Amino acid sequence: MKRGHTMEFQIALTDACPGPDVIQDIMFEVDPSAVVDLDMSGLVMRISSCVTVTDLIEVLRRTGWTVAPEQVAQLPTICCGGCSG
Repeated sequence: MKRGHTMEFQIALTDACPGPDVIQDIMFEVDPSAVVDLDMSGLVMRISSCVTVTDLIEVLRRTGWTVAPEQVAQLPTICCGGCSG
């Protein structure tokens, strides 16, 4: 899997999506620093990770959740500047 800067992804939820704890567990296997939660509406899963969007979709599909690329919005990097990256 390719790794880069940490990005935030927002994924529109579907009826067949697993809970954030299931996603956190599988994300931990590919990125131990990944963070998974739901937004306040409960309709969008947020994932902060250093994987690419293509790799993220592949990992999510391992859970049985069929995520379409158009469901995933990649937000700009939120950078504190501390790593000079």
